[in-house]
Amino acid sequence: MNRRIALAVAAGLVLADSSIVTLALPEILRELDTTVAQVAWVLVSFNVALAVAAVPGAMIARRTPRTAMIAGVVVFAAACLVCAEANGFSVLITGRVLQGLAGAVVVAASLELLLRLDPEGAVGTWATAGVIGAAVGPAAGGVLTDLLSWEAMFALQAPVALIALAGVLGMRVTARSTAPGERSAPTAARIAALAALALASAALAAALFLLVTMIIEGWRHSPIEAALIVTVMPVSAILAPRLARLVGAEDVVPRAASGAVLLAGGLAGLGLLPSSNPAWTILPQVLIGLGLGLLLTGLTRVAVSHGAGTSRDASLTIVARHLGVVVGLLLLTPVFTTDLETQQKPTEMAALSELLDAPLPLTVKVRLAGALGDTIEGADDRLPDLGPAFAKAKAGPERAAAMRELRAQMDTELAKAGTKAFSTSFLVAAGFALLALLPIGLLLRLRGSP
Repeated sequence: MNRRIALAVAAGLVLADSSIVTLALPEILRELDTTVAQVAWVLVSFNVALAVAAVPGAMIARRTPRTAMIAGVVVFAAACLVCAEANGFSVLITGRVLQGLAGAVVVAASLELLLRLDPEGAVGTWATAGVIGAAVGPAAGGVLTDLLSWEAMFALQAPVALIALAGVLGMRVTARSTAPGERSAPTAARIAALAALALASAALAAALFLLVTMIIEGWRHSPIEAALIVTVMPVSAILAPRLARLVGAEDVVPRAASGAVLLAGGLAGLGLLPSSNPAWTILPQVLIGLGLGLLLTGLTRVAVSHGAGTSRDASLTIVARHLGVVVGLLLLTPVFTTDLETQQKPTEMAALSELLDAPLPLTVKVRLAGALGDTIEGADDRLPDLGPAFAKAKAGPERAAAMRELRAQMDTELAKAGTKAFSTSFLVAAGFALLALLPIGLLLRLRGSP
């Protein structure tokens, strides 16, 4: 494997891990018998660990990049296997923390080694790998979860990491030099770029976590169906920088501003969906993907200096991005769960009305009502799966058509409730994206732009 590609794959894999588990969360939620608020920590724990270890990881990688790369990948691969073998929620969280700590070293060491291979293009390659990893992660995780299992999704990351490592084992590490005439953005500009990255990442948490939760838990699609639906986002993110070059939008600060507006528009679109038809999510996802690709690549180029401080600045972008995701998850998850509780009562009343009007004998209605009550009671803060309740009703084959129609009507009501429950969270996330325009505006002022 080409060494530059191998390093990009290693960095992209780690940064994909911040989102690859997203489509597996509903399955983990059910199998490990936890709640939506708790299962969010499968994402939070990794992102916190990665953010905390980013700066120390950069310091280690700066001194011994090859050794740091080898140790980081080996520990990361081992942590993937811990997650794959987890038989309880606490073990899974422990594995995720180890993944984040080791991943921080891998990401920093990959940049250090890239700087020795290609000083001019290293930051661009590294930033692009991160964008692709974060964007592709959810779809890849969804496909693996549906075709295999969520455990297999973790297990398969280990050999991929080791293959990437094999591509750089024979690399000869030379001293990194700074080319004459290199210039960096002023400190104030880099701080503004980091602030914008954090706010945009807080907004992105809604796209990575809440969208797929709504598709799977709210709209009852399988993980692989959800993966196909959200593929629009990574494709748009990957195409965004190329489209920017085609239209001549090479100035990174206006590009970042455009990205923030597109990201906010896409999230607002998800917050205002007219129905639970996945087709309505396509345009918002295109906007989110384009915004993500333009914003992250643009701000990273501003925030990362070119010279002795490159690895330090790059580690700070990791801190800003992943702490932003954590803040977004911690703020948006309670909003979603509260709205879900608010939707519960009117949804139950609508379902009861459908049940009373159904052309079914009273005895069947009573059995079904009892089974539905048990299902709803046991759902905690999740949208209930009505399938087991209908199976317990034992209506008989002669009433199968009436039961199917009633089930479809109730599922429609649940989908409506699920869509409404996520609406406020998406709109709040859009607000985070718009707030990112404030530090981006400061960047424009610092550059003296009109």
